[in-house]
Order: sequence, then C-alpha cells, then structure tokens
Amino acid sequence: MYYFPLQPPYFLLLVGFLTALTSGLALSGTLKVIMQQWPSERTENTKPRSPLKQLFVPFIGITGGTCLFLSSGLAIFGLPNSLALGVGLPISLFTCLLVWLQLGSMMTFIEREGMQSLDLDSMP
Repeated sequence: MYYFPLQPPYFLLLVGFLTALTSGLALSGTLKVIMQQWPSERTENTKPRSPLKQLFVPFIGITGGTCLFLSSGLAIFGLPNSLALGVGLPISLFTCLLVWLQLGSMMTFIEREGMQSLDLDSMP
C-alpha cells in the first residue's frame, strides 16, 4: 500500500544541511579573499592564476551536502532509499555542475572586464 520508512534519515538530512552550510561559508570566505587579492595582482605584469582551484574543495563540500540533503529529504517523504539516491544524486550533481560553470565564467569575465562591469544598478 504506502511506503513508510521505519527510521527516516533525519540525521542524514541534518548532516547534509550542515555540510552544505559550512562549505558555503568557506566558499564565501575564500571568494572574499580572492577578490581582495585581485587588485594587488593586477599591478604586477604576471598572469594571474586561476582562482577556481582554491574554490574546488568548498564547492565539492556544497555538492556533497546538497546531494545528501536532497536524497535524505526524498527518503523522508516516502521514496525508497535507492530511488531517493537515484533521483537526488543526478539532480544535485547536474545543478552543481551548472553553478560551477557559471561561477567560472563570471570569474573570467570579472578578471577580463573588471568588477565595475557587474554593476547593474548604474545601467540605463
């Protein structure tokens, strides 16, 4: 009839949420440090190195936490564990891949055009 899990994975839901949250805070802090260092690197004639390498580990934490959170949430709402993981894993990986590609293109755009190019309030 209906599938009710005997022990819903509330703990895994909490672990996934906290993993994604703490990794997001680490990513935010790393991004702020990178943005503060860019003006000093621009004065030198050396080509700036790609900052995406520094952001990879926190972003993997966000991806793993999101996958765990989504899969656990689906299992709590009644999907079997294998189906919840089969749905949650591709959705979270695909979404995080798209966000990673967007982040990389925005970092390249800022590096090329400068931070003022993102100021949408001053556009007519």
